[in-house]
Amino acid sequence: MVQDRFFILGRSAKPGVIAVYVLLTAIGVAQQLQTPTLPTGLPSSLPSAPLSATVSTATSTEDDRANARNSDNETSGGQNSNGTLTASQIIAVVQARPELIVDIKQVMADYLEQQGNPVQVDSITDDMLYRGIASDAGLRGAITIWLRARGYVPESDLDRSDLDPKSSDDVMGSIGPAAPGLPNSLTSGAAVDSTRIDSTRAQDSSSNSYGIQGRRTLSRQPGGRDASSATKPDRNSASGVEVVHQTAPYNLQSLRDLYTQVPEQTSKLKRFGSDMFLDRGMGTKQMTVDIPIGPDYILGVGDGLIINLWGGVSQSFSRTVDREGKIVLPEAGTIVVAGLPLERAEALVQSALSQQFRDAKVAVTIARLRTVRVYVVGDVQRPGAYDISSLSTPLNALYAAGGPTSVGSLRVARHYRGKDLIREVDLYEFLLRGVRPDTERIEDGDTVLVSPVGRQVAVAGMVKRPAIYELKDETKLSDVLNDAGGVLASASLTHITIERVGAQGHRTTLNLNLPEGSTAESSRRLMEDFSIQDGDRVSVAPILPYSESVIYVEGHVVRPGKLPYRDDMKLSDVVRSYQDLLPEPADRGEIIRLMPPDLRVEAIDFNVPEVLAGNDQIHLQPFDTIRILGRYEADAPKVQVHGEVLHPGTYSLSRGMTVAQLVRMAGGFNRSALLDDADLASYDIKDGKQVLSRRDTVKIGAAVNNPDSNADVALKPGDVLTIHQISGWNDIGSSVSLQGEVTYPGPYGIQEGERLSSVLKRAGGFRPTAYPLGAVLVRNQVKELEDKSRNELIHQIETTSAGAKLAPSLSAQDDAATLQLLIQQQKAVVERLRSQPPIGRLVIKINADIASWEGTPADIEMRRGDVLTVPKKPGFVLVSGQVYNASAITFVPGKNAGWYLKRAGGSTEGGNMKEILVIRANGLVVGRRSGEWYEPSVLETKLGPGDVVVVPQKVFGGSATLRNLFASAQVLSSVGFAAALALR
Repeated sequence: MVQDRFFILGRSAKPGVIAVYVLLTAIGVAQQLQTPTLPTGLPSSLPSAPLSATVSTATSTEDDRANARNSDNETSGGQNSNGTLTASQIIAVVQARPELIVDIKQVMADYLEQQGNPVQVDSITDDMLYRGIASDAGLRGAITIWLRARGYVPESDLDRSDLDPKSSDDVMGSIGPAAPGLPNSLTSGAAVDSTRIDSTRAQDSSSNSYGIQGRRTLSRQPGGRDASSATKPDRNSASGVEVVHQTAPYNLQSLRDLYTQVPEQTSKLKRFGSDMFLDRGMGTKQMTVDIPIGPDYILGVGDGLIINLWGGVSQSFSRTVDREGKIVLPEAGTIVVAGLPLERAEALVQSALSQQFRDAKVAVTIARLRTVRVYVVGDVQRPGAYDISSLSTPLNALYAAGGPTSVGSLRVARHYRGKDLIREVDLYEFLLRGVRPDTERIEDGDTVLVSPVGRQVAVAGMVKRPAIYELKDETKLSDVLNDAGGVLASASLTHITIERVGAQGHRTTLNLNLPEGSTAESSRRLMEDFSIQDGDRVSVAPILPYSESVIYVEGHVVRPGKLPYRDDMKLSDVVRSYQDLLPEPADRGEIIRLMPPDLRVEAIDFNVPEVLAGNDQIHLQPFDTIRILGRYEADAPKVQVHGEVLHPGTYSLSRGMTVAQLVRMAGGFNRSALLDDADLASYDIKDGKQVLSRRDTVKIGAAVNNPDSNADVALKPGDVLTIHQISGWNDIGSSVSLQGEVTYPGPYGIQEGERLSSVLKRAGGFRPTAYPLGAVLVRNQVKELEDKSRNELIHQIETTSAGAKLAPSLSAQDDAATLQLLIQQQKAVVERLRSQPPIGRLVIKINADIASWEGTPADIEMRRGDVLTVPKKPGFVLVSGQVYNASAITFVPGKNAGWYLKRAGGSTEGGNMKEILVIRANGLVVGRRSGEWYEPSVLETKLGPGDVVVVPQKVFGGSATLRNLFASAQVLSSVGFAAALALR
């Protein structure tokens, strides 16, 4: 916490004078404002291999707020310009590879811990993970780096998505607004972790802001389409089965698989074949009849014929069968063709024309088909009379009438001609087997009657065509499953249930009672023996969504993931050699075993070198998780190197590392390194109870440059090596600058400990026009101190509360007006402080006779970067502040401050005559409290050339705290103004 300190002018040892240096020193000792520790953006350690890329972790609080405001925009606007994957892309990768969720949860836990919100990785549910990906750009960046470092996301995909404006987080757009403050919303765990392992689906939520949502919901794809309508998943694969993941107590892939539920199949079924008659933009008049016209086509009234004649004469003409069924032939008269097959009509025309034309050959074709009227009645969408082509079949008539209604049969459509039943049409023959009912064509006056729907059975679950089927001759379960296309390869035949409505109107549930391990033949016979009734609902459950003969490998291995389990399998069969591991694995590993019968978790340690040597034979069991960490992940040993090396910092301690190797890892020595001795701080653990620290000296030059020497020392975890700098190295190249009225101005190199008098002598001393009493020495260290003090003073003025600004003696009615005036004064003071840059003036007291002050305390030691400016002798005294005419007045020897103040018109009503200041040309300040009680007042002070008289502003109605702050601010700004004036 910043302590409130005020600028108080102390009493100087010399009567009537106070040094600006003392003022700045008093200001500098005030405690600086604390800078809040900024959260890092990415985790420093990840579950598997170390990252190959880093990201800047320092961000300002303003950037944090901007990121928080724009997180939703980034989510819906596609990929960030820095190459971070969008939420939809990360979700796609995770759902395509569900085994990555365990590691990505670890990344999320590390990220939240660095954000100051530690959370156990086992408490992160899938729902929390998806919400974090959707709402936190920093988490997306951490996951992106993790995925890229392991090759799960090629660089080409990042570049392509960068250029695609549609590559947005629409998949997560329906998740809903993220809770304010991601870590809080993420750490409020959900009871049920609901997700689909469908690669084409993601989470959707109608939940509260803390991430607790429904069990199964569909996400939205771009364009507002359901994910299910975008692509059809492979229902034969385990990833195509709709499942619910319950929250596992440990972040293990094996438990994640086992904590998986297959929910009841509650999807709404459609009636099989109902989509056949949907209007897909094709009107019945545009439907073409593609059935070829054969020689058996029966001609009728209205048919248009083209008669081609060649041989003795070539001629082509058209004729239409009239209402009497006749056509007129040239030179041959009329003949009756209605009711005749096309082949017979062609022969009749040939016979008639051959009598009139010698060697005549005739070909008759159909130019225009006649229309026939058919009546479609019963349970159809639009019953009535329809004029359709003479080539039409009952199927075309049903299309024209819109097909059967929801209670119309697809199995029985009767074709009548008068009172005679021509045929019963079964549309399933066409829908299931592709047999078209084209044997009987519609004739004029025919009727098509659609009967009410017959027996129906619903088939759901793991069949190829889940739907509601109408039964005709099917009576067995096998017949119904055949109509549904058969069961999928992922169907569990031992879990087939049938919901049935009993004779008494009660619903009962039956089971096929197929024993475990049944063969395909026995299953087929049992299904053939099971009778199906009207209203049954058959549900075929999927097999388990995980393999029951599998082991899991994770951590510091080359090929993490699932491996098949076989009987009598040993750990050495999985970890055969160091080639199966990443470099530098830890010595210890563990097998996390699910112990039967309740599958409780138990950890078994093993020694990695012993297993690789074949000395430790551990038998594996199904669902075992083999976890091997890297040497730098399992309580990673670290060492530090500081000082004069190229890359100081913290390094991982490899096996057998020495101080020489550590220096080489740090890039070697700097030129400024002291090669004689280096400090090595170590610690020892005594009896496992106490840490003992010690310090050793290492001949570091010999250890690094002479490998054969005995100076090299082996390192232990936690060692700190410090390489010293050569004494005086920072003074190499030190120089100061002399400006103004010296004989030879310019830069001058200095030796260590060289003083001001020596440099001035080297510069030839002062010129005759010089005014050494007004010399200004600017030092960088003083400038930094002045800048910090000014910023602290501004902060104190700005953060003073309204109650602290007002004097306690003010009445209530004066508070508002006084407070408004104080606020205006405060703004003016702060603005003036901000507008004046720090000068960095160090007060010195010298004169033209260098020998008179050489070797005295006034002869200060010069430092690198010092700038001495010696002005010409000014011929004026400056009067500023709250006076009627702030101006420079010609210097008159022997006159005091009051005399010059009168020449400037005197103080205004707003001037504080009690706190008048005199700032000497050398930077010293004379104030009311600077001298002893018996010394003359400030106005009686004799002034010299270049001195400044300052009349500060009154603080009306302010408290003592505010008056002190304003007084300090006015002194600081006045001193800075005087110094700036002297440098001009």
